[in-house]
Amino acid sequence: MLEIFEFDFMVRAILAGILTAIICPLIGSFLLVRRLSLVADTLAHASLAGVAAGMLFGLYPILTAMLFAFSGAFFIERLRKAYATFGEISIAVVHSTGLAIAVILFGLGKGFNVDVLSYLFGSIVAVTERDLWMISGVTAGTIVLVAAFYKKLFALSFDEEHVQLRGVNVYMLNLLFMLMTALIVSVAIRIVGVLLVSSLIVIPVAAGMQVANSFRNLLFVATGIALTGILTGLGSSYYLDLAPGGTIVLVLLAFLLGAIVFKNMAGNRF
Repeated sequence: MLEIFEFDFMVRAILAGILTAIICPLIGSFLLVRRLSLVADTLAHASLAGVAAGMLFGLYPILTAMLFAFSGAFFIERLRKAYATFGEISIAVVHSTGLAIAVILFGLGKGFNVDVLSYLFGSIVAVTERDLWMISGVTAGTIVLVAAFYKKLFALSFDEEHVQLRGVNVYMLNLLFMLMTALIVSVAIRIVGVLLVSSLIVIPVAAGMQVANSFRNLLFVATGIALTGILTGLGSSYYLDLAPGGTIVLVLLAFLLGAIVFKNMAGNRF
């Protein structure tokens, strides 16, 4: 069973999975509480345009994905400000724009169809040392920023108007939060791909909501679920020869269904 650790690519995959399991639920908890779960999927499509640009111009795709995701995050906040009572407009516009740019750039490029699939569906076993360093940097930065702004982000998630009345620059705080989300989405696409990255951010938190009794507990429960799900999915994909990204998401989905059943049984019992 321990033969999995004999391969460098699997060790890198496991380390990348652990780091991703820490940051995805961390930012996902705030997203779900604010009812912004679709933001992750939107920024993933913006990241896909960045991946296409990186491949087309011979640049590091994860870095260009971050730059495009940053742009998407900025435009989401600008449009949310312009359409204050119709926030979903910003998500729809950036989502379609990112996908349109990606389609055009992929159409201009030739000969990287295999690489495209690895970013669409994830390729955690192909994580390079450079990818691992990038994920490590994003993890460290996310933890520092969340720790520094935790109280403000928590208050913003439940009562944005009250935070604004206290003199906090809500626009800048929202923008900082969106930029953090963009960073996480950009590195997470290496794990499960653009098409599944929102699952990695949403499902562990959704499962945690069924059993956690406070927001702080939710952060820890969701992280534990994500960590267990990613490692279980990664191990299963290796020994059963399955696609890692899809396997990880299905394992997380099993946790979600289990949490729902557990809550229903506990509610009926007491």
